Amino acid sequence: MKVVRRAVAAILILLIILSIPLPSRSLPAGDESLPFVWNQDSVWVAMEARFRTQRMTGCDADAVNTELARLDSSVAVVGAGSLSPDDAHWEVAEQRLFDAATRVAACPIGEAAFIRSATRLRAAVKRQSIEWDIASVSARRRLYRMLYGSRAAVEEVLTQNPDSSLALVTDPSLVASLESAERNPLWLTPSAIVHGVRIHSGDLLVSRGGYPTSALIARGSDYPGNFSHVAIAHVDSSGSVTAVEAHIERGVATASAEEYLADKKLRLMVLRVRPDHPMLQADPLLPHRAASYALHRATVEHVPYDFEMDYTDPSRLFCSEVASDAYRQEGVTLWTGISTISSAGLRNWLGAFGVTHFKTQEPSDLEYDPQLVVVAEWRDPDALAEDRIDNAVVDAMLERADAGERLGFPWYQLAPGRLAKAYSLLLNSFGRIGPVPEGMSAAAALRNRAYTERHDGIAERVGEAASNFASAEGYPPPYWRLVDIARGSVAEY
Repeated sequence: MKVVRRAVAAILILLIILSIPLPSRSLPAGDESLPFVWNQDSVWVAMEARFRTQRMTGCDADAVNTELARLDSSVAVVGAGSLSPDDAHWEVAEQRLFDAATRVAACPIGEAAFIRSATRLRAAVKRQSIEWDIASVSARRRLYRMLYGSRAAVEEVLTQNPDSSLALVTDPSLVASLESAERNPLWLTPSAIVHGVRIHSGDLLVSRGGYPTSALIARGSDYPGNFSHVAIAHVDSSGSVTAVEAHIERGVATASAEEYLADKKLRLMVLRVRPDHPMLQADPLLPHRAASYALHRATVEHVPYDFEMDYTDPSRLFCSEVASDAYRQEGVTLWTGISTISSAGLRNWLGAFGVTHFKTQEPSDLEYDPQLVVVAEWRDPDALAEDRIDNAVVDAMLERADAGERLGFPWYQLAPGRLAKAYSLLLNSFGRIGPVPEGMSAAAALRNRAYTERHDGIAERVGEAASNFASAEGYPPPYWRLVDIARGSVAEY
């Protein structure tokens, strides 16, 4: 009997010890002036009011064509000149973009033409940015307003009039020049057709996962974005495509094109080193060698996931580092505009998951690198609806984080969580995956689970409220409405 009592007492003592939390790490303060804020609530309200009026009065083809012509005029101006980030023509183009989006959302006959114009506008700002100082605030904000803003405008149009035929968006002039120009250096890199687009070895696949933490990664930046994951594509001489990427559960790993696409993704974009890049002109096989390096490293060694997001340490890699590390071997520095995470609330939340570096390489920010061009982007209407709800929930939750709300979990879960971590370490030593990812603490894993459960619960409520809104008003709520709905759901949950 004494043996049993002693055993029970020992177990209780062990559980008590395992339930003692570690002291919280102090995080460096960020620059609260850096995060971008649209600060245009009155503009969004006015746009929705115009949309409602135009929708009620019926489709006016002449009005649609007039708005599209005004937009095309601005695209021609910004595309032909050599403009600074502060040039007033950008403001005019942005306003005309939003005006046309409002009109086309109410009258879908101009949908395809609007998307083509928005795509040309995006290509124009990327071309102009080659001459800008991307580290400057003015350049970064202009790129963000034009690239993120144009994507948001296109997706409001697609939300109001979902059309699966417009799920794949490409820049026709860019694709034509890439594929048909004589002596184009990209002809020398192996390529293959994937999902309707020719992928070259060294292309960067930027995607948005379908998990709550994916939404947090996408939105958790001074410039909230749409993407949460980066992979580098390797194509061999036979046309076989392999994606090299970092997963929190496995570290750096490889996947066939089929496996990569089968993993849940709410959106996908292909980026490529621009064809006139001086280093590519001098060495056409540079992207392929970068991809080959990433593939070789993934297959010959175990590279753990980098939860700290330290892009300067190549011994461990998070997803963005897989791409930047590979290109760094060839002398190309990606993310010419480094990502920053400044708000105290967001730092506290990311720090609770193990992040220690808040000047880093965020997946969404890769799009703003002038060295890269967008080859294609896919949007599925159903996935887009899920993406918007997830983003709205995260935006509303992060407002609470800035108000001082912390991520937590029930105290009694810590002891079994630490036991699960010990079991995971044992499995990791044999090259297997445990319930707690390698490199993640038990407490971080528990916060992750608690965050996921709360996000999913709020997202379900927001989805129901959005459906009720659509039934009552006759149209899906625009994004700014979704955020308002999410704010209410977060406060009640």
